[in-house]
Amino acid sequence: MSRENIATVVKIIESLPEAQQERVIEHLREYIADIEDELQWDESFRKTQTKLVEVARLAKQQIAQGQGQAMDYDKL
Repeated sequence: MSRENIATVVKIIESLPEAQQERVIEHLREYIADIEDELQWDESFRKTQTKLVEVARLAKQQIAQGQGQAMDYDKL
């Protein structure tokens, strides 16, 4: 974001009454935290994607060879 855009947002927020400024800031904090969380998930997925594909191929191979077993979700 450019400095001009940041300055514009700051001016908009400053033009609000104090109580609304606090609400906007809290919403921005939550929004930024959500974005950071999403980015972290994206990075984690990117790092594990190759391994996930590898495990999925192995599972398909085992199923094709009759070695697959149904997962018992109650034991998880």
